[in-house]
Amino acid sequence: MSALQKGPPAGLIGNGPPAGPIGQGPSPDGPIGNGIDVVTFGCRLNSYESEVMRREAESAGLGALSGGAVIFNTCAVTAEAVRQAKQAIRKARRENPQARIIITGCAAQTEPQNFATMDEVDLVLGNEEKLKANSYRALPDFGVNDTEKARVNDIFSVRETAGHMVDAIEGRARAFVQVQNGCDHRCTFCIIPYGRGNSRSVPMGAVVEQVKRLAGNGYAEIVLTGVDMTSFGADLPGSPKLGRLVKTILRQVPDVKRLRLSSIDSIEADDELLDALATEPRLMPHLHLSLQSGDDMILKRMKRRHLREQSIRFCEDVRKLRPGIVFGADIIAGFPTETEAMFENSERIVEECGLTHLHVFPFSPREGTPAARMPQVRREVVKQRAARLRAAGEAAYRRHLSALAGTQQSILVERDGLGRTEGFTLSSIGVGQPGEIVDAVITGHDGARLTAAPLAARAA
Repeated sequence: MSALQKGPPAGLIGNGPPAGPIGQGPSPDGPIGNGIDVVTFGCRLNSYESEVMRREAESAGLGALSGGAVIFNTCAVTAEAVRQAKQAIRKARRENPQARIIITGCAAQTEPQNFATMDEVDLVLGNEEKLKANSYRALPDFGVNDTEKARVNDIFSVRETAGHMVDAIEGRARAFVQVQNGCDHRCTFCIIPYGRGNSRSVPMGAVVEQVKRLAGNGYAEIVLTGVDMTSFGADLPGSPKLGRLVKTILRQVPDVKRLRLSSIDSIEADDELLDALATEPRLMPHLHLSLQSGDDMILKRMKRRHLREQSIRFCEDVRKLRPGIVFGADIIAGFPTETEAMFENSERIVEECGLTHLHVFPFSPREGTPAARMPQVRREVVKQRAARLRAAGEAAYRRHLSALAGTQQSILVERDGLGRTEGFTLSSIGVGQPGEIVDAVITGHDGARLTAAPLAARAA
């Protein structure tokens, strides 16, 4: 069985919002036969790792256990993500009374005992342990007598990130490839470094080989992902940057039709990456930026490394290099000490940066982070500001949809007649098989997605 997904997430801290569960969860009848279900919360990196986990769990023999197994790959980026994971775990136990339930991912890494004390849970694994087959054998079914449910090591002791080979991302039109893990920065709102450890890069050769394998298996689009992806290479010999990796992939893997980047930190974007955006048509014209705020004082209190004018200038400069590029961004509403004037700076930056795909997060304090100890904005104000930001994002998105009317677009079909343009805009195409790229003319939109007519059909 595959990792269960609804669609490509995106997000906070280089990866994606905790729009969870992203995994649909096990069916009421439990795992099919004596199988394995992997339920994925959170980010693109989790999506990729869930495929590795499924393979390792199968290798360990979990699929042969009576009742099968359900593995939850959790997210820790907000308290709400943790709450939703617990809710899904309880539901899974009710619907799968005989299954082994294993919890892993960032929430399991940062608060293992929180899950280990749940009666529904059989085993808790850390982020490093989840990628090793032997970890899944720490169940009584395999003769283990140790009653300790949590097996979570110090993530900061991990010094390298291996390039796990994955042949397919089942049920997807695009495939994810991990290039980096962890983060060396300590933003005051973020718990993720404590779930992922310090930044470490996958060697370039391993990344290229993984891309070759997936492209050879028919994936038209490859998405590079990591926790802090623009820090790629700092720990590798010669300190290659992300731009060098991108150019190497496009040069050495001509079968890749579309290469996409997940979330980036614009302040770390290197010259070769910008040159690749300007000169490589196979590098998709879509960047998701980790902005978090549009106010300088709030950015400083977040311990971000950029200011608002740097974000605006970055978007302007990249548009000159790649006209038509589409920008998305993460913005947090109601960060501690945020005044109305500070919030209005975040509202304005939507238009000033020309953002299209906005991910809005109402601030929620994470225990153990400095921001949780700062003077908090009232919850009702946080919710109101988040609603205002979402409204600004929705208006910007509708303007973007209208601006594409009459243009020609290449659409990667995902499922059910839907696909994505090169700029990652959702489109109703009505034809094509998942993974097929269809050239089409945009005929309009319904406020949520484009409508497109295939060029072949128009010619007929």
